[in-house]
Amino acid sequence: MKFSQRIGKSPMKTELEKEGLSNDLRNSLWTIVRELLIDNLSNELDYDVYGKAKKNTDLTIFFKDLWIHFFKYPIDNLPFYSSKVHKTNATNVVREWFFKADWFLIFDFIEFCSTYKNNFQEITNKFLKRELSAYRFVNGNLVEINSKEEIIEIENAINNLDEFRPVKEHLKRSIELYSDRKNPDYRNSIKESISAVEALSKILVNDPKTTLGQALKVIEKKHQIPNSLKSAFSALYGYTSGEGGIRHSLLEKDINIEIEEARFMLVTCSAFVNYLINKS
Repeated sequence: MKFSQRIGKSPMKTELEKEGLSNDLRNSLWTIVRELLIDNLSNELDYDVYGKAKKNTDLTIFFKDLWIHFFKYPIDNLPFYSSKVHKTNATNVVREWFFKADWFLIFDFIEFCSTYKNNFQEITNKFLKRELSAYRFVNGNLVEINSKEEIIEIENAINNLDEFRPVKEHLKRSIELYSDRKNPDYRNSIKESISAVEALSKILVNDPKTTLGQALKVIEKKHQIPNSLKSAFSALYGYTSGEGGIRHSLLEKDINIEIEEARFMLVTCSAFVNYLINKS
């Protein structure tokens, strides 16, 4: 906390920002793009023995990708100079857009940029945390998260599942559906979350035809899962699969699914996956 905030002279931000982007965070995100990508990617051409450029520079590739796949601008509008992107002019175009664009488009842009540098997501998360944004990178997607503990459960579930590929794929898909800001699909995100637990249970009892309820009975006997925990998760499973539940196709439209339910199921199922793996 700054001195001016401690003495009450400057306002102190206390709530996570979900619908918007503060000037401080926008400036910070631009700094990350500038420092890690635009000023870091090489723009030096490599020539063959005949003096012809062998390939595009790394910076040229980055800007070409931005023009073609993100902005969808005509490629002949990309500033070039001597067979490579004109760094200053191209940067000015992107910068002007960046400081005028809506907050959700900025996050689309940041997601797009994150694939060009290994530590981009890690560094971005530090700034998102510092500026009290409600979003964090989790498995390559910007996801709305309310606490550090939620992030840890989801990341641990994803990172610890190399030997349980079907489980990992269900959780990754759940995150993708949950974090799509243009067209979020919370209903199917929940389906994927519960399917992750279901898939893990089938693997643990070595029975691809078993149900989650049946698998939990086997796992409980083997690993002594407390009845209260088993009952709680069986109830959650019933919420998603029973008549009137999310999976019940005839009544799907009768149930209103919001982001809170999807986040709860993603975090809870990730935590339960971690629990079952640790007990095994």
